Amino acid sequence: MAFFIQQTLVFMIPLMIVALAGTFSERSGVINLALEGIMIFGAFIGVLFIKIISDAGLGQDHAQLLLIIGILAAMIGGGIFSLLLAVSAINLKADQTIGGTALNLLAPALVMFLIIIITGSNTINTPASLDFMLYRGDFGIAEGKELNLFEQIFMNKVYLSNWYALGLYVILSVILYFTKFGLRLRSCGEHPQAADSVGINVNKMRYIGVTISGTLAGLGGFLFALTAAGGASTGDVAGMGFLALAVMIFGNWNPLTIAGAAFVFGACKCIASGYQYIDINGDGIYALANLGISKYVYMILPYAITLIILAFTSKNSHAPKAEGQPFDHGQR
Repeated sequence: MAFFIQQTLVFMIPLMIVALAGTFSERSGVINLALEGIMIFGAFIGVLFIKIISDAGLGQDHAQLLLIIGILAAMIGGGIFSLLLAVSAINLKADQTIGGTALNLLAPALVMFLIIIITGSNTINTPASLDFMLYRGDFGIAEGKELNLFEQIFMNKVYLSNWYALGLYVILSVILYFTKFGLRLRSCGEHPQAADSVGINVNKMRYIGVTISGTLAGLGGFLFALTAAGGASTGDVAGMGFLALAVMIFGNWNPLTIAGAAFVFGACKCIASGYQYIDINGDGIYALANLGISKYVYMILPYAITLIILAFTSKNSHAPKAEGQPFDHGQR
């Protein structure tokens, strides 16, 4: 069970962070379909910075410091890339769906082009000599001590980035729903004319919402590259950005329900990628592998579940009323 939950978190945490990214953008009134593309770009930037610093002979003995640098680089890269969406949607008042789709097409092509130029191959990796994982000894847990469930999941063979991401998720969720700033941001996605009438700069708030969305999506992409992809950036994040959109809709643009939805989708992804190694009740029997079901059934499971869940829940979703609508200061 501990292994299953731990592997589920590998997919759940990026999904949760990127779904929150979409929430910030859409709560401000801008549809962000570019989450997939921003994840790809953020993953590339994070891995690239770690490789550059490591190749320069710096930080080899400080893997966790390099990890923090990679996280910050990915967030900055994602924020900058998301400004393309912000300019097209806010300043140029372009169709936000088309703008997001264009960025999803641009990101993998751009990243692959840069990877080939830099490495001469189709992949860029963090150096194999760097181990970003933390083990029980790093938390002061003796080798012979039997671990409880919490310690097995969160304090042995875990990435410190998971702790960073969970903490950031809680902080930003509180900011979005329990602060004056969050109220102003959400008002711009519900009734921008009313927000403008009380002196709120709608376009500025939307820029902030999209930029926060970009930084979080960049972080989510880097987390996926670091954990699920083994520290590699390949110009692909296995559709996680689109799954995050489904998590956001299923979670009804609410951080608490998004976390629950991310766990469900993360579990499906975990089963799809590691069904051969999942021993749910610890009896040494890998039941899913022994069912005789084709591996392709497991591979399509997350996407099939996505369609089924959205078919039954999308009617009850309450999207921000003004999302996707360009704002004109002169119209009220």
